[in-house]
Order: sequence, then C-alpha cells, then structure tokens
Amino acid sequence: MSELEQILSTIKSGESLQADRRSWNPHQQGEIDIRIAADGCWFHEGRRFQRDDMVKLFAGILRREDSDYYLVTPVEKLRIQVEDAPFIANLVERVEEDGETAIVFTTNIGERIVVDADHAIRVDIDADTREPRPYVHFRDGLEALISRSAFFDLLNLAHEKTRDGSRYLAVTSMGQDFELGSTDE
Repeated sequence: MSELEQILSTIKSGESLQADRRSWNPHQQGEIDIRIAADGCWFHEGRRFQRDDMVKLFAGILRREDSDYYLVTPVEKLRIQVEDAPFIANLVERVEEDGETAIVFTTNIGERIVVDADHAIRVDIDADTREPRPYVHFRDGLEALISRSAFFDLLNLAHEKTRDGSRYLAVTSMGQDFELGSTDE
C-alpha cells in the first residue's frame, strides 16, 4: 500500500467512527467551562489541559452546529467556547505518487487532513492587518487554522496561475486547485 493510500485509509476509518457519533442526539444539554484558545490549547476552568490524550478524547466528540461548538456523548451535549478554529494545522507536506499530488496537513492533535474537494483550503484576509488567515476544512464543519509556518511552507509548494487577468498563487491537491491569494497586490 502506498503512503497516500495509507493516509487516506487511516482518515477513512476515523471518518466512519465520526459518522457513528453524528447520530448521537442526547436530551441532556448544557454548558461546560472548556475553552479552546486561538493557538489550539484546551483549557478547563481556566487551567490548561496537561494530557494530550484528554485533548484527543474530547476532540473526537467535538461537534459544530451553526457558530456553536459542543462536546457530544450519547447522553450529554455540552457547549464549549472556541476562540478561532478548534485545531491547528501545524505541518504540511506534499505527497506525490503515480502522477497524483496530495497536500497533507498534520494537526496539533496528530490527525492528518488530505486537501481535496471535501477538505478545502480557504484564506480570509484580516480587515485590520490585511494579513492572511488560512484554514483547512477538517471534518463535520470543523476547521483547522493553518499555522504561520505551515502557511509559509504551503506557499513554497504553490504555483502562480492567471484567471480573468489576475494572478494568484494556488496549490494543487487531488486534482483540484486551491487559491492562496493574489499576487497582484
């Protein structure tokens, strides 16, 4: 099995587990003092989680509904606070096999994301600073903020394209182009 096939297989098995969890619709609902900071760190009652395994456990039951985030179990649904995106994509690599190119991110919880039509990259521009805020869709409406260093690495993998007379940078993954920003400005 190729490296890309192994990555996709691991992702697929994780997504099937998430599909089972989507059917959970508990009657008991409330809030819990858990906050995911903009840097991806998790806090409970103001104290940072010390065990990565706890973060991974809670990340596995995290759900987004509209603009709210919840930890959902079969018996309970608890709203938490998320400052930006709940995950950080802190590593990026390009995997090339059999003529197929894939952009693969690794998140702060060790999960991998292959950029494709269902896991697209989007880049917002901060209105005040004019700096890019890049994200990649992770799963179930959840996103990962692409860290500054991973974004710079991603830009090194980009190529320039022209559309309607404008030039922009893009990366190609799984046969699709994803825009990263204009080079005209």
